[in-house]
Amino acid sequence: MSRWVPNQHGAWAMLAVPFLAGTLLGRPRWAHVPLLAAWLLGYLAVYHAQQWLRLTRIGRNPRAPRRHVRPAVCCGAGAAAFGLPLAVGRPWLLWAAACAVPFIAVNFLYAYANRERALANGLAAVVPACAMALVTLRVGVGVGGSWGAGVAPAVACLLYFAGTVPYVKTMIRERGSRAYYRGSVAYHCAALPLAAALSPWLAVPFALFLARAVVLPGRGVRVGVVGVGEVACGVGLLGVLVAVL
Repeated sequence: MSRWVPNQHGAWAMLAVPFLAGTLLGRPRWAHVPLLAAWLLGYLAVYHAQQWLRLTRIGRNPRAPRRHVRPAVCCGAGAAAFGLPLAVGRPWLLWAAACAVPFIAVNFLYAYANRERALANGLAAVVPACAMALVTLRVGVGVGGSWGAGVAPAVACLLYFAGTVPYVKTMIRERGSRAYYRGSVAYHCAALPLAAALSPWLAVPFALFLARAVVLPGRGVRVGVVGVGEVACGVGLLGVLVAVL
């Protein structure tokens, strides 16, 4: 299981929170179940394909990239098996998937360059994940529904998860970097009024996000605790979104 499923707490929160926000703010349907399966399996397929590409280019051991081939193929086939039947009745899902392609292409380019930890790469991954709030809400409201109701939760998720990219760097790989710390704090200061413009209630969690970005870097918090904390923040944001939007 550890070879197939990456141990990335933040990534799983990013995949789940926007998806659930759109689902719960719309009308939960049975179609969301295969859509969730296709979404998660598609993520795993892309992850393993990127690892195969990265290790093929830089690895000296030919067995290293091979171990990602089977997960990539199996997860990709599973994503297609769950997703394509949905697209038969909802062809707009194919257009939604196509909109994610440029961002995924950026991730592949950074994987090829062995720079997956780059700031821009993380931000590129955030956009299609947060846009899933639009997709799941649209699936819930049906063919005649509007995309408009999904904009606020998608933007709120984008504001939060984009902020986690520089914040987590200040806690782990770039701890001690004053430039990253100042950039993270500046971002969270800007995100707070933008979130409050979506709903005054969102000022509460985003004020907490700002506080953690100011206070926690440099405190020696363990990596596992950082990951659990971000999952908790994501769940808290989901609760506020469902309650007030």
